[in-house]
Amino acid sequence: MGGVGHLTSPVPNPMPRVDTPRLGVIGGTFDPPHYGHLVLAENARVQLRLDRVVFVLAGQPPHKPDRPITPARHRVAMVEAAITDNLAFALSRVDLDRPGPHYTVDMLALLNLEYPGMALYLLMGGDSLAQFLTWRDTTGIVRQARLAVMQRPGYEPDLEVLEQAVPGLRDRLAWVDAPYLDIAASNLRQRVRERLPLRYLVPPSVDAYIHEHRLYEEGAFGSST
Repeated sequence: MGGVGHLTSPVPNPMPRVDTPRLGVIGGTFDPPHYGHLVLAENARVQLRLDRVVFVLAGQPPHKPDRPITPARHRVAMVEAAITDNLAFALSRVDLDRPGPHYTVDMLALLNLEYPGMALYLLMGGDSLAQFLTWRDTTGIVRQARLAVMQRPGYEPDLEVLEQAVPGLRDRLAWVDAPYLDIAASNLRQRVRERLPLRYLVPPSVDAYIHEHRLYEEGAFGSST
């Protein structure tokens, strides 16, 4: 090839990585998982040099006490189907295998025990950061993990207010530049009830699973908004 000289010596092996391994954490009910979740996870993985991203399935989130959640076995199967082609993605049952209520600060503590020596990055959207002060023990969350935030239109978190309430938060904040896909799980469940397609909104394997098990249809688990 023109302009490229011949190597006169073997290419040395890359220098071993000396910084702390990094674990991305994305939590949710994933009812169902969709491309919005995957886009955030993959862009955070690349931009923040995450070694792995774990999808933490919630049991019964404290902020959704009245909505019936699809049984865990189905949500587990859908997440496994959604992430199967990305070796850097993994499923975590840390919230499913313990009694509730389930709070993020407790989940992070358990992940720190499960993945000792890894730096945690909690993945979220700008809407979640805007509501961050309503979460339990925000200081404990920021102490255990950096916040990896994807900006979302219409949500401008007040960093001054956040920093005053949670000193040190600004230094623990990392922005993720990811395409914004306006997909909400509640809308996907509604589309199923209205017999509208989920194609191009969720991975084909998730779409197939939903229809095979007739999830979100009228009268089925997870059918309410």
